[in-house]
Amino acid sequence: MSPAGTEVVTEVDGHRLTLSNLAKVLYPATGTTKGEILDYYVRIAPVLLPHIADRAVTRIRWPHGVAKQSFFEKNAPAGAPSWLKTVSVPTTGSRSASGESGELRFPVVDGLAALVYLVNLASLELHVHQWKVSLEGVPSNPDRLVVDLDPGDGAGLMQCCEVALLARSLLASRDLEAKPVTSGSKGLHLYVPLDGSLSADESTALAKDLAEELQAAHPTLVTATMTKARRAGKVFFDWSQNSGSKTTVAPYSLRGKERPTVATPLTWAEVEEGANDELGLDQFTYAEVLARVADLGDLFA
Repeated sequence: MSPAGTEVVTEVDGHRLTLSNLAKVLYPATGTTKGEILDYYVRIAPVLLPHIADRAVTRIRWPHGVAKQSFFEKNAPAGAPSWLKTVSVPTTGSRSASGESGELRFPVVDGLAALVYLVNLASLELHVHQWKVSLEGVPSNPDRLVVDLDPGDGAGLMQCCEVALLARSLLASRDLEAKPVTSGSKGLHLYVPLDGSLSADESTALAKDLAEELQAAHPTLVTATMTKARRAGKVFFDWSQNSGSKTTVAPYSLRGKERPTVATPLTWAEVEEGANDELGLDQFTYAEVLARVADLGDLFA
């Protein structure tokens, strides 16, 4: 897929799509164009799509590139094609950020055509909940617990790796296993598969218990407190990602940062290296992620 033209009409999985502004630069610092972003998502789709299947997708869009304003979009875009799969999800209780009743009509990315359609709207970031949703719009219990390890001022990825290793040991003591993923921003995410027996409130409570236990054992390194003023030199163990209304950037999604970095699945050996060497681990660009997948396969599988 070439970024040379400004508009291309193509067919993806039997659906006719018009791809626009392919030469527009979305990452000014690296000169990365919309065409190159679309190419990345098409090439990464075989490993990305399984991890967002049957999940309502929230997008963050940068129509004029990452140096300009972005906006969140939960509902399906206005004028979406009839073939784009959507689900109407009630937003009552824990699934509503405001606590008020309502309904959102989320898109569900069920194939390459849906992915290309949304990315063509400059949806650089794809965020999903920890639960899947039925065709009728009924959310299931979460099938995973997610922890966002977010470094405060004076801390960095090295400290996040140290906390990730501590969290892995704590989770193992509860017969739980985590998969590490760079956030594509500053920190790390840990994904813990669940059997579906816990509600979103219960998985949130479990994550908060883990955070508070690590904070008590390592108070100079870990904080379970959201207040930013208390995060200096520490890693915030963000347990709140498991609320029914919260979403986390999907593995293999780009981030709207200065460079086109990606939420990248890791090996634990890489996390150990990052914990021992300040230069041992960094956030990965989309080109590096494509090379990693070609070499290592899907580490998140």
